[in-house]
Amino acid sequence: MPDSSQSEIGGNAPGSATRPTVSAIARRIHGWSWQAFPIGMGTGAVYVTLAGLKYHTSALTTVEIGFYFMNMILFVLNSVTLLLQAILYPRQAWRLVQDPVKGVFVPLIVLSFATIIIGTINYAVPSGFVHPGFVYALFWVYITFSLLTCFPMILIWFNKPHDLTHFTPAYAFLIFPMMLVGVVSFNVLRVMDATDPRALGVLLVGYFFQGLGFFMTFFYLCIYVIRVMTTGFLEGHQANGAFVACGPPGFTALALINLADHAREILPVHGHVSENVGEIWYAGSILAGLLLYGLAVFFFFFGILPYWFKLHKHLNEILGCWALTFPNVGWIATTRLLGDIFDIEGLYIVHMFMAILMVFTWIALFVLTVVAFWRGLIFRSQEEDVLKDSLPSHDEHQEKGIPTVVDEEKGVATPSTMSESEPEHLQ
Repeated sequence: MPDSSQSEIGGNAPGSATRPTVSAIARRIHGWSWQAFPIGMGTGAVYVTLAGLKYHTSALTTVEIGFYFMNMILFVLNSVTLLLQAILYPRQAWRLVQDPVKGVFVPLIVLSFATIIIGTINYAVPSGFVHPGFVYALFWVYITFSLLTCFPMILIWFNKPHDLTHFTPAYAFLIFPMMLVGVVSFNVLRVMDATDPRALGVLLVGYFFQGLGFFMTFFYLCIYVIRVMTTGFLEGHQANGAFVACGPPGFTALALINLADHAREILPVHGHVSENVGEIWYAGSILAGLLLYGLAVFFFFFGILPYWFKLHKHLNEILGCWALTFPNVGWIATTRLLGDIFDIEGLYIVHMFMAILMVFTWIALFVLTVVAFWRGLIFRSQEEDVLKDSLPSHDEHQEKGIPTVVDEEKGVATPSTMSESEPEHLQ
C-alpha cells in the first residue's frame, strides 16, 4: 500500500470526510510487537557465548561490552515503544496481549532483562561500576518481574482452547522466564560470598524455579514431539520454533551443574544437611546435566537438518529466525563447562566453533532485519489500522458497514483476524 495518507475514506463523493493523516512514526508505534525482544536476546546471546571462551583476550571483552550496550539500547527502545503503543493505541496493545499467538512473546521482555543482568555481572561488577549488593537486588527484581509477567499471561493463554496440531515449542515462552531463574541465580552467586546468609536463599530459590520451569517446559516438549509425529517437521516460519526446544534441557543442564558447584561451598559453610551434601549434589548434577545436554544437542540437530528445506525464505518472517540464537546458548555454554570438568580439549574446539557461528548468525540476521524494517515488512501497520484504533467513531463505521482494512505485514493477518491456524514469526 502506498505511504501517502492524503486519500479519503469515502473517495471523492460529495460530503465525504477527509481522512486524517497518519505519520510514519505512528505506523511504526502501532505496528510494534513483542516479537522485537528476540533481537535483543539474540544480541545478548552473542556476549554470553563469547564470555565463555577458554582462550579469552581483552579485545574480545571489548567486543562483548559493545554487544552488552547494544542489548540495553534495544531493550529500552522496545520497552518505550510498546509503552507508547499502550498509551496511544490501547486497543492494539491489549489485542497483542490477548492474541493466542503473539501473546506468548510477552514474557520475552523478562528474558531480555535476564541477559542484561548477566552482562552487568560479567562487565560492570569486575570494573567496580556496580556493587554486588545491587546485583543481589536485581535478582529479586527479576523474580518479581518474572512472576508478574508470566502468571497473568498463563491465565490469559490457558483461558482459551488451542489446536495442538499447530503447536510449536515457542509456546513455552510463557514459562521460560521462571526456568531461567536458575541461570540468573548462579551468575549472581559468582559475585556473592559463600558465607553470606543471603547466598543460601539465592541458591535454593534458583533450584526451586529451575525445577518448576524445566518440568513445565518439558511437558511442552512432549507435546512438540507428538505434534511432529502427527504433522511432520515444522514448516515455514514455524521451522524457527524448532530451535526453542534446545532451550529447556540446555539451560537446565547449565544451571544444575553451576548451582551445584556453588552448593559445594555454600551448604557446608552453613552446616546444612550433611558435610558431604555439596559434593553429592555436584556429582549428581554432572550426571543429570550430561543427560540433558545430550537431549539439547539432539533437538538442535532435529531442528537444523530439515531447516533449510522447510523454511520459507521471506523477509517479512525474519523475526522468527532469531530463534537460531538465544535458545542454543544453554547447551553451547554447557559444552565449555563439560570440557572443564572432564578436561576434554575437543569440547573447547566445539564451543569455539559454535561461538563463531553465533557471531556470524547474528550479523546475517541483524542485516536482514534492518533491511526488512527499512522496507516496511516488519513493525509497520497500515494507515487504516492506525486510524481504526485512533478514531472514536471506528465502532460506528463498522456498524454502518464501512469497510476497514486488515492489519497486515505483507500478508500476515493481525491478531483480530488471525486464528490458531495462522501462527507467526517465532512459531
